Amino acid sequence: MTLLSWPRAALIVLLAAVLALVLPDGRIAPGSRHLAAPAAPDPTPSVPDPTPVTVPSGFFTGSDEAGVRRIAEVQRWLGGGSLTVGHTYLPGDRWSNIEGHRELFEPWARWKEEQPGRLFVLNVPLLDRNEEGLADAEVRAGLRRGAAGSYDGHFRILGERLVENRLSDAVLVVGWEMNGTTYSHRCGPDPESWKAYWRRVVDVLRAVPGQRFRFDFTASRGRDAVEWTRCYPGDAYVDIIGLDAYDQPEGLSFEEQVTEDFGLAHHVRFAAEHGKPVSYPEWGLFRNGDNPAYVRGMLDWFARHRPVYQTFTDYCPHGVWGCPDNPESGRVVRGALGATDHP
Repeated sequence: MTLLSWPRAALIVLLAAVLALVLPDGRIAPGSRHLAAPAAPDPTPSVPDPTPVTVPSGFFTGSDEAGVRRIAEVQRWLGGGSLTVGHTYLPGDRWSNIEGHRELFEPWARWKEEQPGRLFVLNVPLLDRNEEGLADAEVRAGLRRGAAGSYDGHFRILGERLVENRLSDAVLVVGWEMNGTTYSHRCGPDPESWKAYWRRVVDVLRAVPGQRFRFDFTASRGRDAVEWTRCYPGDAYVDIIGLDAYDQPEGLSFEEQVTEDFGLAHHVRFAAEHGKPVSYPEWGLFRNGDNPAYVRGMLDWFARHRPVYQTFTDYCPHGVWGCPDNPESGRVVRGALGATDHP
C-alpha cells in the first residue's frame, strides 16, 4: 500500500507525529534521528549518448605492421565505423630511426592506398635519446645545435624517404608535447632555441622535392611544465594546432579540463586567433578509470569543433578496445564512432 492509498485520517495522524519531532527553533527532537531518511539519488546516473562523430578518426594500436592490421579489427568492433586516420611514431632512440625507414612506412603506405581519403599522421622527434630523461643543460645544447643546422641532414633524409614511400602528404607532428618533461625535445630549457629549431626543421622538410607535408604543433593539455603558447614558432611554420588531452589529473572533471588554464577552450581560441584548424592526435582515459562522462565530453567536443583529425590512444590504461578495464567508456565510443545496435 502506498501513502497515497492510506485513509485521510491515517495521513493526518502521521503528519502530526512527524511535526511533533520538530522543536520550536527548527531543530530535530532528540531520539528522532533513527527515522529512515529518503533514499539518496543514484550517484552514477546514466551517460547520454554522444553526438555521432563524423570528423576523420583513428585508433592508435601500435606503430608496427601489426598496428596497421589492428585497425580493421577495431573497425569490426565498432560495427563498421570507418577509421580513416593512421597514426604512428618514429622511434626517438637514435638519429637513424628518426630518419625513418621503408619497413615502417610501407605498411602504412599500402593501408593509405586501399581507400581514397585516408590520412597518415607521423610523430617526429626533434632529438635523439628522446625518452632518456636528459638534463636541461643537455637538452638546451641539443636545441641550440638544431637551431644552428647541425641536424638538417637527418630531416632531409626523413622527408625524402616519406616521398619515396608514397607518404608525401603526411601530417607531421613535430616535437609533440614540448610543454611537458616526458621527452628530451621539450621546450622549457630554451623556448627561443626550440622555436628557431622548429622553423629550421620545417624549412628543410618543405624543401624536399615532391612533398606536400602539413605541420602540426601539438602540446599537452594544461599548463604542464611551461605554457605551451611560449613555444609557438609562428603562423608561417604551422598548419594545424593540436592538443594531446588525456583524462588527468585525478578528480578533474571534463568541464574543468575545458576551462583550465591552457585547456581545451584556450586551445580552440588560440587556434582561431591564428587562423589555424585544430587536431587531437592523442587522447584517452587515464587517472580517473572507466569514465564515460569524460569520453562523451571529448566526443561531443570533436563534433562541435570539427578537428582536422582525432586519434584515440588504445592501450591500457587509456583504451577501450585493447583494454578490458573500460567497458562503459567503450560503449560510448561505439555509440559515437560506429554502430549502436550491438549488445
